[in-house]
Amino acid sequence: MRVALNAVGDAVMTIDHQSTITYMNRRAETLTGWSELESIGKPLSRVLHLVDGKTHHRIVTPAHRAIEENRVQDLSLDCALVRQDGSKLEIEDSAAPIHDRHGRVTGAVIVFRDASMSKVMLERMAYLAQHDALTGLANRALMTERLSQAIGLARRHQHLVALLYLDLDDFKPINDSLGHAVGDSLLQAVASRLRDCMRDIDTVCRQGGDEFAILLAEIRKPEDATKVAEKLLAVLSRPYRIEGHELLITLSIGISLYPDDADDADALMHNADMAMYHTKRNGRNGHQCFTAEMNTLPIRRRRTEPSEHRTFHSPQFFFDF
Repeated sequence: MRVALNAVGDAVMTIDHQSTITYMNRRAETLTGWSELESIGKPLSRVLHLVDGKTHHRIVTPAHRAIEENRVQDLSLDCALVRQDGSKLEIEDSAAPIHDRHGRVTGAVIVFRDASMSKVMLERMAYLAQHDALTGLANRALMTERLSQAIGLARRHQHLVALLYLDLDDFKPINDSLGHAVGDSLLQAVASRLRDCMRDIDTVCRQGGDEFAILLAEIRKPEDATKVAEKLLAVLSRPYRIEGHELLITLSIGISLYPDDADDADALMHNADMAMYHTKRNGRNGHQCFTAEMNTLPIRRRRTEPSEHRTFHSPQFFFDF
């Protein structure tokens, strides 16, 4: 039993009916700072000193309730263990009663673990759920959430919201000829420049591949969005030095505005995407604002283009670049 319990990753302690420590494994020694030799026979409350993580008030260990109520008990959230040296460690704790062969409660077993690593993992998972793993920018889900929030605020406070949809021109040849590692580094460099150009209240998103989106949460007039687009064209056209290569990249940008072009997040993103495709079609390395007439061209081309000549860059549009 000792060999087995010393091999597990959780800390394990046992107490008798008087809450006196009768056993602790090596992990319990590590987390509490107490050795089993010096702990045996001591009150549990002295070795397993628990406090509220926010108020720092002392907390009664669930082992006492496990004995009194004869059932498994869990420690409340945000609890910390005060170790022998006075340092604090967030832990997760549970306790279960121990019975003799006649079913009488004779003590309790306490199992606990370092909760700080679990918390770090949960925070990391929450971050990755809303951010692009390669660039660290917001992902589609977070952009959609923030865009909807920005539209709600703009509706109440009567200001404009702009969405810029960006696509890197000729990224695929660079990625194919120099390799994905260079391509990934270029995307990271582009993301860094985009982030540096924006205000704290704005959101930069990687939509996927070589496509990005920028939310300008509060602008006064449409010209503010075009000025940002022109700034991005200038900043991102400067050479990139990556793994011994000097790379040049340009952008095609589409712009849509709330409330001028759309009144919800999905329509705003659709229209910015449409405007970007028209920029591509008209020579690239520039920007265009959405107009209602842009909706007619994809429909006409969808009807007239033979299917074998279509280039599918998006499930919605069939432009050949």
